[in-house]
Amino acid sequence: MYSEPQAYFKRDSKNVSLWRKLALNRVAERLERPACCVRDLSSARSIAFLGLYLMFGYGASLLCNLIGFVYPAYASIKAIESSSKDDDTTWLTYWVVYGLFSVAEFFSDTFLYWFPFYYAGKCVFLLWCMAPVSWNGSQVLYLSFIRPWFLRHHETVDSVLSDLSGRALNAASAASREVGRRCLATVSPKMFASISGLDGFLTALVPGGSVNAV
Repeated sequence: MYSEPQAYFKRDSKNVSLWRKLALNRVAERLERPACCVRDLSSARSIAFLGLYLMFGYGASLLCNLIGFVYPAYASIKAIESSSKDDDTTWLTYWVVYGLFSVAEFFSDTFLYWFPFYYAGKCVFLLWCMAPVSWNGSQVLYLSFIRPWFLRHHETVDSVLSDLSGRALNAASAASREVGRRCLATVSPKMFASISGLDGFLTALVPGGSVNAV
């Protein structure tokens, strides 16, 4: 049991220690706030600069394509090397959507690239497609449009592709036979002429005889 002065002094020492810890925590928080503000301000400036460059800068198309290609390609390589298959499905879905978007953009880019916000919107769309969330653009577009269309028409598409591949093989075989026939038709007279010339040369070397005699 402590005496009254000792107990008071012990409680007072605990309070002083607690207040010191609280004061140090407040000082640390105040010191961290400017650093957080600086990081947030730097991030905001970088995003604003990127957005303005995509709207008005030179080479915005190249920058936008790099954003939509470089990181997904890197993430796809990591997915291939990993043992999990979920990330493989995720990035395969992204590349399906990216491929269809590139085909559609080939026909519409001539008219749309005149708009000042086109590349900024395209960049936002590609970032949405690769976002690490379950409702990203590639998943939404694939499940809503691409997969239903594929399930309805994939047998027809397979039949058409099989027919086209068969015709292509037949055409290639016919072309190779035609090329071989023409090569033989072109080389044979020259070959016979060379043989005749050689026969005459040997006959000239053997007076009064022939090649057969030799």
